[in-house]
Amino acid sequence: MNFISKISFLFLIFIVSCNSTAQKKDDYKKSIDSIIQNSNPQFSGVVLISQNGKTLYSKVKGFANFETKEPLKIDTQFEIMSNSKLIAAVLLLLEVEKGKVDLNAPIKKYLPELNQTWADSVTVHQLLNHSHGIVDLQKPLVFKPGTDFKYGNLSFNLVGKIVAFSSKKSYREVAESLFKKLKMNQTFCYSKDKEQNLAKGNFYINNQFEPNNSRQINDDSLGGDGIISTVSDLAVWNNNLHKGKILKPETHQLLIKNTILSQHNFFGKEKDGYGYGIRTIEKESVKYLGHTGLGDGFSSVNLYFPESDVSLIVLENQMPEDSKLFYASEFKIKNILLKSDLLSKK
Repeated sequence: MNFISKISFLFLIFIVSCNSTAQKKDDYKKSIDSIIQNSNPQFSGVVLISQNGKTLYSKVKGFANFETKEPLKIDTQFEIMSNSKLIAAVLLLLEVEKGKVDLNAPIKKYLPELNQTWADSVTVHQLLNHSHGIVDLQKPLVFKPGTDFKYGNLSFNLVGKIVAFSSKKSYREVAESLFKKLKMNQTFCYSKDKEQNLAKGNFYINNQFEPNNSRQINDDSLGGDGIISTVSDLAVWNNNLHKGKILKPETHQLLIKNTILSQHNFFGKEKDGYGYGIRTIEKESVKYLGHTGLGDGFSSVNLYFPESDVSLIVLENQMPEDSKLFYASEFKIKNILLKSDLLSKK
């Protein structure tokens, strides 16, 4: 074999190797496609995977309205439910950065209208990591603040009120000002006059979709579950939040710091670290941050893998009646991604 032939042969091997590597990195796409097409319960929603702020994969399947058969689109808006909590936590931490809120202060300081005795003992920090013990504003605490974890919307509804008290603006104004700054143009606090592009939520009962005709969201619950968004806007959110473009690095560490343990079936049977409206998962093959949302006939998952700068966002406008099927497709998609080459360190 002459010199030129050797060079050509080596170049051919290089090209084949590159193509093989690229194919291997894209294998996850075919697997996710299969999950979306063959899922049970049926998948109705949007999936987006991005890296370094660029979309690598997106897929849409289902209807924005099952009665009119209007198809979902990549920019269809969804209720993100409890993924709203992270946004509320960030808005409150921005008030902390301004020196207007002390995380260790009792909530009574910022919610003077509360007459309950526990308002002088529960701290802002305990609201943010669900270690407060509040189950009802009119009932005693179910445990001593800081000693246990009990998840719920009420504490983050109060977080929203603290943001409003500190900023002297409505929670809606503060949140939507940040969305505008980040150019999250399809994201807003729910209101009846902004439903044009909002998918209709559905309950999946007896293998069919039943439309949800009532909403749990109201002006008092915006901090807990009141944000409307799209997969693309949530990718923008991740790209800004986890790269120091919203919070200072030390404040971001407060946000994601493991301050208490809690268990959620989507993340496994063991307890994981919980920060402020976000979970830190360290027992999988790679570390990642994330949260889920469920309600009003919607399901949402937002995960961020810091070592590879990858976001996985899944928004569905269906919610199974059987709790064992919650996040069924999302769970499989997450596991496909965890086994892929995409999440290897950069």
